[in-house]
Amino acid sequence: MYVAEREKMQYFILVLFALFFALGLYLLLAAAFHVPTYRATKMLLGVVRQNRKAAKNSDAILEELAAKLAKVLPISPYRQRKLTATLRSAELPMTAGQYLSLAIVKAGLVLLCAIPCLFFAPILSPVLVAVGIGIYFSESGKAEKLVAGRRAEIEYELPRFVATLAQELMASRDVLSILETYRKNAGIALKNELAITISDMRTGNYEGALTRLEARVSSAMLSDVVRGLIGVLRGDDGVAFFRMLAHDMKQLELQRLKKLALERPPKIRRYSFLLLGCMILVYMGVMGYQIIGTMSGIF
Repeated sequence: MYVAEREKMQYFILVLFALFFALGLYLLLAAAFHVPTYRATKMLLGVVRQNRKAAKNSDAILEELAAKLAKVLPISPYRQRKLTATLRSAELPMTAGQYLSLAIVKAGLVLLCAIPCLFFAPILSPVLVAVGIGIYFSESGKAEKLVAGRRAEIEYELPRFVATLAQELMASRDVLSILETYRKNAGIALKNELAITISDMRTGNYEGALTRLEARVSSAMLSDVVRGLIGVLRGDDGVAFFRMLAHDMKQLELQRLKKLALERPPKIRRYSFLLLGCMILVYMGVMGYQIIGTMSGIF
């Protein structure tokens, strides 16, 4: 018994020695190579994230580690181009290497915590490994989730946008003016995309600006709208096209609403069963009280 406790204490002291030795070595190397501190990195993150939450100390440390890992992390050219486009659409101010490195660092820190657990609590090691893997997939897919959410928000507003285009084109053929007028009452996601497109149209080619809008959002529904607007710029009569497109999108919106309505009953049914169970308990309580009162009167 005493020998086992002594061995555990030796393992604990060894782990502490390794941690403090690694920390001291890191501080010495950071001072030798003039690595910026986490406070400087935190201030830089605060400047970059003007429209986001204030940067925390942990964010600064993670960003610093991710920046170092991004320099040696190999990424294929195809994946780098894809991630760069996704990050641009998600409005995340980082490179593809930094994005993947940040996911690896967050998952790696959790996986490192599984090593001490092998000595003190071996049953927790598989749990931490599973959590680390889950964190990696969650962090590496965060940008795609943001892009998908913005795309869904834009597609939800497209039927009203297309109906407005069909009405406005009957009185005017100025696409830029129509987009500027609609932007004032558009949703947040579509308003931001229209603001970028309008600025692009004022400084460059109209068709190129609309094509870049289609590439940023990557939506099949928006592609039809862009194709119709490009046709209007080339002199086509877009009123009939946008009327047909508005009808089709209205049908898609009705199908989406029906799908949401079909998803409601299972959620409501759960609370209905809970209410039924409460009513049965009340009924059984009243019956039990009456039975007990009757039996006490008899005896």
